[in-house]
Amino acid sequence: MSTLALRSQRVVTPEGERAATILIENGRISALLPHDADVAGAELLDVGHHAVLPGVIDPHVHINEPGRTDWEGFDTATRAALAGGLTTLVDMPLNSAPVTTSVANLEIKRAATLGQLHCNVGFWGGVVPGNADEIEPLIAAGVLGFKAFLTHSGIDDFPNATEEDLRRVMPILARHGLPLLVHCELSEDNDAWKQNDHRSYPNYLASRPKAWEDEAIALMIRLCEETGCWVHIVHLSSANSIAPIAAAKAKGLPLTVETGQHYLYFNAEDIQDGQTQFKCAPPIREKANNDQLWAALQSGIIDFVATDHSPAPPDLKQMASGDFTTAWGGIASLQFALPVLWTAARQRGATLSDIVKWLSANPAKLASQRQRKGQIAVGFDADLIVFDPEKTFEVTEDLIQHKHKVSPYICQELAGVVELTLMRGEQVFRRPNVLRPNHGELLTR
Repeated sequence: MSTLALRSQRVVTPEGERAATILIENGRISALLPHDADVAGAELLDVGHHAVLPGVIDPHVHINEPGRTDWEGFDTATRAALAGGLTTLVDMPLNSAPVTTSVANLEIKRAATLGQLHCNVGFWGGVVPGNADEIEPLIAAGVLGFKAFLTHSGIDDFPNATEEDLRRVMPILARHGLPLLVHCELSEDNDAWKQNDHRSYPNYLASRPKAWEDEAIALMIRLCEETGCWVHIVHLSSANSIAPIAAAKAKGLPLTVETGQHYLYFNAEDIQDGQTQFKCAPPIREKANNDQLWAALQSGIIDFVATDHSPAPPDLKQMASGDFTTAWGGIASLQFALPVLWTAARQRGATLSDIVKWLSANPAKLASQRQRKGQIAVGFDADLIVFDPEKTFEVTEDLIQHKHKVSPYICQELAGVVELTLMRGEQVFRRPNVLRPNHGELLTR
């Protein structure tokens, strides 16, 4: 394999942004050289003032294959990833069928990736009632950690775990140093809201109060302290839980937290009735709440941002009827993870170094890839993107690589265009085309 020298005035390293030449050999970064270094013998790619960032890592993606491939699938999800500068995804244990709650099911899912893995993909295992005996075999098979729901997942074959289930599993994960990712809502059976206006977003928002989230997070903090198990709270939306999370972290508990781009970019006040493309759980909350999420992200209380890409066909999203009571809850956004966050973040004074921390370096830690991915540093995989942070574009259906052209970001004007994506030093995407399909790897711990 030839040596590549990637040169830019704006290379975002762990030490900050600087002009540099990145030397890439055998798929890894072999040196970080001065910008004007002599690189005779290497193929030189000078991208001028475009920024070079580590590839985005999204550890919260629902690819839905096999079983619900009509919702998304490995081919379309990983193509969309490359177009958005995402080089590594971790697939959730649902909504595929079968769900990833046993080694046998994991192998079915891995087999489904054959010939259609355009970026790197790892897998979370699932914790459901009755599968405690599957946890260690799944760990041996290479899953990166485990996911549990505290409320109905939306899929009957992935029931929510009880506190008793978690107490069985968390000591096992603690021994192995693996994270438990938790959807934190302790819901109450109450369908009264469905008797109200089906198209009303405020009605849907009121149906999933912050208290559900806050009580679930309080439970997970207690279990984290008791068991020593690394707990990762996914898609935090309730700002009421920021103070308890900060206190738990101050005590040194192994607790990490993500929020989603949609909680940072959108506000409930701006969602019109019938716009079911915005339905997700927990819901997008009011601006005052979301401003507090931003403050927690910028102060480090929230560790990173992940899409929770959860696509569904237009009929399941009830796009025609606008019925929030029956629409599938999930935001389709994978391809736009980077520009959505950058658009909102730069308005708050954030830098590209912040973006790298929130979309690459910290997600790599959760996905057991901290020694090889998420940074531009010697010895790391040369998973890189060339990014124009100043260029803007409008999200249109024809740009979307996801299987279904349903997203709340359609018609949004976003800043930041991915011009080139490299994986292990190979150019795999140059806007707007995938250059080298099926170059992804299956990741294990």
